[in-house]
Amino acid sequence: MRFKLRGALAHRDYALFFSGQMVSLIGSWMQSLGQSWLILQLTDSPFKLGLISTLQFTPMLLFSLFSGAIIDRLPKRKLIIATQTAFMILAFVLAFLVHTDLVQYWHVAALALTLGVVNTFDLPARQSYVVEMVGKADLASAVALNSALFNGARIVGPAIAGLLIAKIGIAPAFAFNGLSYLAVIAALTQIRAEGLPKGEQRGSMIQQIREGISFAWSQPMLRFAISLTLFVGTFVINFQVLVPAFARMVLHQEAQGFGGLMAAQGAGALVGALLRAVQNRSNPRLRSIIVPAVLMSGAAVSMYFVHTMWLAAAVLFVIGFGMIQFLTGTNTKVQMAAPDHLRGRVMSLYTLSNAGTAPIGSLYSGAVTEAYGASTGFLVAGSLGLTVITALSAWWWNSLRHKLNTEETP
Repeated sequence: MRFKLRGALAHRDYALFFSGQMVSLIGSWMQSLGQSWLILQLTDSPFKLGLISTLQFTPMLLFSLFSGAIIDRLPKRKLIIATQTAFMILAFVLAFLVHTDLVQYWHVAALALTLGVVNTFDLPARQSYVVEMVGKADLASAVALNSALFNGARIVGPAIAGLLIAKIGIAPAFAFNGLSYLAVIAALTQIRAEGLPKGEQRGSMIQQIREGISFAWSQPMLRFAISLTLFVGTFVINFQVLVPAFARMVLHQEAQGFGGLMAAQGAGALVGALLRAVQNRSNPRLRSIIVPAVLMSGAAVSMYFVHTMWLAAAVLFVIGFGMIQFLTGTNTKVQMAAPDHLRGRVMSLYTLSNAGTAPIGSLYSGAVTEAYGASTGFLVAGSLGLTVITALSAWWWNSLRHKLNTEETP
C-alpha cells in the first residue's frame, strides 16, 4: 500500500478550501448538538426531534434534482459563497432567539426548513466543486480528506458544545457557528477556480434532469452505488435522532454526556476517513462499500443490548467507522463516474439518496423511538439495513452473472 496524504492538499485552491472548512465544520457540529438538545429541552419528544430533521431535509428530497440542473448552469464558487452567507445569518438568528428566551419550537422548525432549502444547493455544489480544485487524479484523496475533516470536527464540535451548554447555555454554540462561516467565506474569496459551467447547457430544465437520471441509470455500478446509498441512508443513518434519544432515555445523560457519545462516533468516522485518505485507491472496490455498510448495520443492532456509557461509546465508534468508509467509497465511485457537464446533476442524485431521504428516515426512527424506546430504534435501523444490503447485493450479483452469461452465449 502506498501512502498519499498530500494528494489533494498539494493544490492551492483545495488547501484554502480545507482550511476554511476546518473552522466552519466545528461550528456546524456545535449547532447540530445544540439544536438537538434544545428540542429535547423544549418538547422532551424524540418524535418532534425527528420532525425537525424531517423539515431540514425535506427540501433536499423535493428539490435536489432541480438544484442539480441549476448548479450545472452557475459558477460554483459564487454559489457556495452565497449559501455559506445564508447559513451564517440563520445561525445568528437562532442564537438571538435562544439568548433572549424568545425561542419556541416553531422557530426552530422554520429555521430548519430554511436551512434545508439552502443546503439543497450548497451540498451538491460543494461536492461537485471539489473536482474543479483538484482534478480527477486527486479526487479520492480530496473526498477522504473532506470526510476526515468533517468527522474531526464531529469530535471537537460536540465536545466543545457539550461543555459550553453545561457551563453557559445553548446560545453561544449557535453564535460560534455563525462566526465560523466567516472563515470559509474568506477562503472562498481567495480561491481561483470559479467552477464555471462545462459545455453548452441545452434543453429545458426537465430535459436536463432526465439526462442526468438516464446517465446514472445506464451505468450499472453507478446505479448500484446510488441505490445502496438510498436505502442505507433512509433506514440506517438516522443517528441525529437515535443518539440524543439514547443518551437521554437509556443512559440518562445530560448535554455533556451526549457530546461525548457524538465525539466517539466522530472519532470512529475520523479513523475511517484517514484510512481512506492514505490508501492510493482512486476507485474503491465493491466490497469496500458493502463490508462497511454491513459493519455499521450490525453495530446498530448491537446497541439494543448496550446499557453503559463506555460500551455505547465503543459501539458508536464502530458505527462511525463503518458509516464513513461506506459514504466516502460511494461518493468517490459516483464522482469518478460522472462526466464534467453532468456532475452537478449526478451529485444531486447522490445527495438525494444520501441526505434527501432523511425526512422519511427521521420520521420513522423518531416514531419508533418514541413508541418503543431508543434501544429498539437502533435495533430496527440495523435490522432493516442488513436486510436491504443483502437484498441489493444479491440483486447486483444476479444481474452481473446474467450479463456475463449473455455475453458468453454465441
